[in-house]
Amino acid sequence: MPTTVRLKVHRQTEKGAPSYWDVFEVPYRDKMNVVSALMEVRKNPKTAEGKTVEPPAWEAACLEEVCGSCSMNINGSIRQACSALIEDVGRRVGDTYEVTLEPMKKFPLVRDLLVDRSKMFENLIKVRGWVPIDGSFDRGMAPPQDDHVRRLRYELSRCMSCGCCLEACPQVSEKTNFVGPAAIGQALLFNLHPVGKSLADERLEFLTTEKGITNCGNAQNCVKVCPKEVPLTTAIAELNRQTTVYKIRRWLGIAG
Repeated sequence: MPTTVRLKVHRQTEKGAPSYWDVFEVPYRDKMNVVSALMEVRKNPKTAEGKTVEPPAWEAACLEEVCGSCSMNINGSIRQACSALIEDVGRRVGDTYEVTLEPMKKFPLVRDLLVDRSKMFENLIKVRGWVPIDGSFDRGMAPPQDDHVRRLRYELSRCMSCGCCLEACPQVSEKTNFVGPAAIGQALLFNLHPVGKSLADERLEFLTTEKGITNCGNAQNCVKVCPKEVPLTTAIAELNRQTTVYKIRRWLGIAG
């Protein structure tokens, strides 16, 4: 059984600054995850060569794969650090687990493993990702909804804006304005809402632009890396249908 975790961490003080690698070694514990290993480094931030350095910066909050904040590239794969067990993600070399940590590359770097995910929330604004109710009112019983629709809405609502899908999507880059699969999934979630659907045409109008559904290359990487198994490809397919119907209605001058 390995007794050591060897963390190779990509370091950078800020965007544009020179990047470098630090290697840390910490004792391995059974069922240890990546966040736990980084916390051990923080206690005593010395490299494997014995040099005292600033502890690596990263983001974490819930530690139970709910908040989405600890996304990073772990041995080349994007995932949540809190649910990444060392024994699952580490490369075993003798009595050591080797783990390489890098920040997400589709988001502006803040420092080390920490990135700015603001564009996730800016994209939700672009797709009107909300229910348009000003105030709280007793509107009586909600209208009945097909159980298949209810189940799909629940699955879509599990998105935690972690950014994994954007990181894996080849269409998301500095060269495109594509909002990405997460925002598209949330657009469908609110189009299916009894009240939220009142903004459906505004959402569909946006999604017919180059920033929306037409920029999806159908790589399906998003659904493969989503830690909450949100049915993103189902959402993209359904909104392809909805935008087509919307454009036909608009061309014929038929109100929604």
